[in-house]
Amino acid sequence: VAISPPTQGPSGLKAAQLSAVTNMLLALSNIDSDDNNKSGGGSTYGQQQQQQRDANPWKLLIYDTHTRSIISPLLSVSQLRSNGVTLHLLLNSDREPIPDVPAVYFVQPTQDNLSIIARDCSRNLYERAHLHFSTRIERPVMEEFARLVVNTGGLSSVASVHDQFVDFVCLENNLFSLNVPQSYCVYNNPGATERDMELAMGNIATGLFSVVATLGCVPVIRCPRGGAPEMVARKLCKLIAEHPTLIRSKDGLHKSHNRPVLVIMDRNMDLITPVQHASTYQALVDDVLDHKANRVEFNVKQDANATAGRGRAPPVVRKKLDIDPDIDPFYSQHKFNPFPEAIESNGAELQEVSAREQQIRSKTGGASAPAAVVSPGGGDSTELATAVESLPVLLDRKKKLEVHTSILQAVMNEVAARDVPQFYELETSLATGSYKNDPSSAKKEVIELAADPSKGNVNDKVRLVIVYALSNGVGNTSDIDEVAQAMKESLETKGSTISADGAAGSAAAAEGGGSHGTLTKEDRILLESGLRAIDYLKKLRSMQMIPTMSSMMQTEVSGGTASSGSDMLSSFMARATNQATGLLAKATDKLGTMLGKTHKHRSTIAVENICEMRPNTEDDEYLYLDPRVRGDVDVAALRNAARAPVREAIAFMIGGGCYGEYQNLQMVANERRSVTYGSTEIVDPSTFLNHLAKLA
Repeated sequence: VAISPPTQGPSGLKAAQLSAVTNMLLALSNIDSDDNNKSGGGSTYGQQQQQQRDANPWKLLIYDTHTRSIISPLLSVSQLRSNGVTLHLLLNSDREPIPDVPAVYFVQPTQDNLSIIARDCSRNLYERAHLHFSTRIERPVMEEFARLVVNTGGLSSVASVHDQFVDFVCLENNLFSLNVPQSYCVYNNPGATERDMELAMGNIATGLFSVVATLGCVPVIRCPRGGAPEMVARKLCKLIAEHPTLIRSKDGLHKSHNRPVLVIMDRNMDLITPVQHASTYQALVDDVLDHKANRVEFNVKQDANATAGRGRAPPVVRKKLDIDPDIDPFYSQHKFNPFPEAIESNGAELQEVSAREQQIRSKTGGASAPAAVVSPGGGDSTELATAVESLPVLLDRKKKLEVHTSILQAVMNEVAARDVPQFYELETSLATGSYKNDPSSAKKEVIELAADPSKGNVNDKVRLVIVYALSNGVGNTSDIDEVAQAMKESLETKGSTISADGAAGSAAAAEGGGSHGTLTKEDRILLESGLRAIDYLKKLRSMQMIPTMSSMMQTEVSGGTASSGSDMLSSFMARATNQATGLLAKATDKLGTMLGKTHKHRSTIAVENICEMRPNTEDDEYLYLDPRVRGDVDVAALRNAARAPVREAIAFMIGGGCYGEYQNLQMVANERRSVTYGSTEIVDPSTFLNHLAKLA
């Protein structure tokens, strides 16, 4: 059973998971060198890994689709190779025998996977098989697998069996997902039986246990009373309390007096955030581009001059770019910034790097090697040599900045074409209660924007109507019906200038449009799906199964004063005026409303109240479970005692999370406190709309 070794490895969830996976890949040399380690002197964590890597034989890595998603954000192909992995293959693919090479299996402990492994062992497909399961294998399943291996004659091929407890996808140091597909549908399906729910909640608890075990800590667990969060919290508390290695650990990454707080919440507490339009760089990338597992994909039109005179439209090329938020310096620094600020920073940094590059090249006459500038007795030769040696680093930084320039341009094209800032501004006003005393104006503005064929695509309009439907004090059921009907009639008669794929609606309709105005077939499907999602939320609202958002979002103005937001915008627009052309000027024209105000979402408010231990808030209302203590803890009694400040919070959302919520929760973080965000899955707004429609 693999529980991460505390204090030896690097800190952070992603680093801890990387350490566990790397140790798994080095397991072959671990087994061979156990005796040597017992007799030899002590060594540091890094020295042990290097010694294992040096002595490590070449190996194969066999994974399933689930564990591939775990490894993908952690290790590149070159990094796998540096750990001795010459070939990595899917478990259910056709694999040729390689009998002289050992194999590391990293899979989920399912019956299908175990049957395939047993068959591989019986065929002696590889020299030896080291089996690593992403989570605990239950004893009955293990016994059945043992019988299967013995009966098929493959026992001699099995070298070792391990439970790894790394059954989660860590996309960033402070962001993880349990990778449960369509999780909101699973947990809100009215046809689900009690057994189905018990199994689903048990799987979430097991996934969260992997997070806890990887960190090597015992958290305090907080959750609202009743429903899915309490079920998961109690199951997780029991798993931790019954685990001998974890519960008896006195040290680790977190000292006993400074333990993290795990806050488990339900997606139904806030359904606006997953569909609301965003204003920050990372959240917009996830919204308007194809973005999954830190890979961004988008279409780029080639230069029209390349096809001039041939009577053909410019070809479209599909770009695929991998961006690591923890390693990429620009992305790490600006992913949470307002989109216009990210554009400005990219332009300024690129200009600075290009100027520095030109300066070095001009001094060396275009030379790219230090040998070209070293001359005997030359006073400046050492300085120039140092400058030229820094050129590769400079060029690498420039290349990364140019990657972000292309991503920013692709996002800008979508944002400008769909007028995303108008949707963002109106949705924010609705969600923060700006129209609470003027519902007629709210309905009027929503209808005007939703019925304008030149603004947004079908999903943009549906998302706006959903935010309107979930905002308290701006409309009743008949108002929601009126707004939805106005949107539907406008789309069916006038269509949408922007289709779902970004193409002009009228042009697409000319090719394959249907009888409903200028809507494409794909847009009509999206409209029908969106209307079902609206009906589903209306039903939940009428049954009072979800809260409506009134003042659940608190407004904060950047900089701390009411005028600082407008000052920031004025300064930004002044700088853009000096650069009247290019991406920055375009961003100022379209994205000015995205600067200034920020809003604390419902989950952020709850986590902050618990971290700050504020009375008469969630800190009093939520259950307090401590795996080191039997039974529930009375928070009221704790108020009379000194409580250690919260240095680390882990916010977990059942039913799907989003980058907008992840970014918003960082408002609780400061120099003394970190906030990690996790969910059953990370979904973009369009995907979440599909989940709502399926439940209808």
